[in-house]
Amino acid sequence: MPATKRFVSRLTRQTLALVLAGGRGSRLYDLTSWRAKPAVPFGGKFRIIDFPLSNCINSGISRVGVLTQYKAHSLIRHIQRGWGSFRGEMDEFVELLPAQQRIETSWYEGTADAVMQNLDIIKSHNPEYVLILAGDHVYKMDYGTMIAAHVEEEADVTVGCVEVPVEEASAFGVMSVDGDYRVTEFLEKPENPKEMPDKPGRTLASMGIYVFSTRVLFEELERDYELDGSSHDFGKDIIPSVIKRLRVVAFPFRDPTRETGAYWRDVGTVDALWQANLELIGISPELNLYDPEWPIWTYQEQLPPAKFVFDDGDGRRGMALDSMVAGGCIVSGGVVRNSLLFSRVSVHSFSEIRDSVIFPDVDIGRHCQIHKAIIDRGCRIPEGTRIGIDLEQDRERFHVSPKGVVLVTPEMLKQDYPHGL
Repeated sequence: MPATKRFVSRLTRQTLALVLAGGRGSRLYDLTSWRAKPAVPFGGKFRIIDFPLSNCINSGISRVGVLTQYKAHSLIRHIQRGWGSFRGEMDEFVELLPAQQRIETSWYEGTADAVMQNLDIIKSHNPEYVLILAGDHVYKMDYGTMIAAHVEEEADVTVGCVEVPVEEASAFGVMSVDGDYRVTEFLEKPENPKEMPDKPGRTLASMGIYVFSTRVLFEELERDYELDGSSHDFGKDIIPSVIKRLRVVAFPFRDPTRETGAYWRDVGTVDALWQANLELIGISPELNLYDPEWPIWTYQEQLPPAKFVFDDGDGRRGMALDSMVAGGCIVSGGVVRNSLLFSRVSVHSFSEIRDSVIFPDVDIGRHCQIHKAIIDRGCRIPEGTRIGIDLEQDRERFHVSPKGVVLVTPEMLKQDYPHGL
């Protein structure tokens, strides 16, 4: 399904993007006890929400609404600080749309209900197309080509999709398509996903990305709103309903340089979040954060460079190997191996960090061993602490994932959560 780029700049200017960022992300356990999933740190200096927002800006979409609900303080604070510099007089904005009970006295009940409750705001912007995005996935994508394909295919709705292993597909919406990529079936999180006929072991999963012609969106939201028994969700209700009546087309997300499935991660579990962060450390990772043509934007704090001190003969040596270390970190006589350190992390003498993801503002005392762990923001690890060495012992204090990743939060250490999680 080729998409000619001559349409893209005009079409993106006529598009309003809505980022659904109200979800808790319960499979991340204690990481989302006090923050929404889109606000979870990722990649050393970013938050998950920065990826769909950066995709919008890099695609030429400068009218964006962010729909928030669950424990949204840190998410709202981040967006206000990092995404508030647009030119209102040019009709450019990243607008926060918290649950306001504009139609009902209840909070957002589903993804479609969240959009429905902001219908008057959407109408005021008068877009020709509405791009619905999930705020909790990590990927780089030019939405302009998808919108252009939507127009060229004369679609009412276009659904972004990726190929995933069938054993992982029960976590997603799964679709079947005909030879022209018209969607013929859509099932939300099926227990037994269907395999692709020409690719055994693979299935076509929804990315939670939809392009609607605006008139169609309004009609379908109002129809769903009046429907008894609906959960008011795009994946569960809207999409399965419209494929029977309208032209719904799948848009395969591919890497334009390789014509293969592109990088897309649902970092919705502790294991997936840990793995996706550590993938960035590789020599040539699939997700290239160093690409000047597609920068990931974020709130940029003013921090000094990372510092590594002490090189004594008794093993007191500050160094990081096969790792990424953000600004403001001080590795003071400790060793960091195959790990990712966010900003303002301190690693003290004779400690070893291996295969771990350390969120901002963590202080790791002397003689600590931390292996295969995620340490949440603001933790103060006492001297001599061992994490990831004895998993049975770790389970008594921390959360241990199915693949043996140890999650540590301030609350587990009987410490206060820091301001601005």
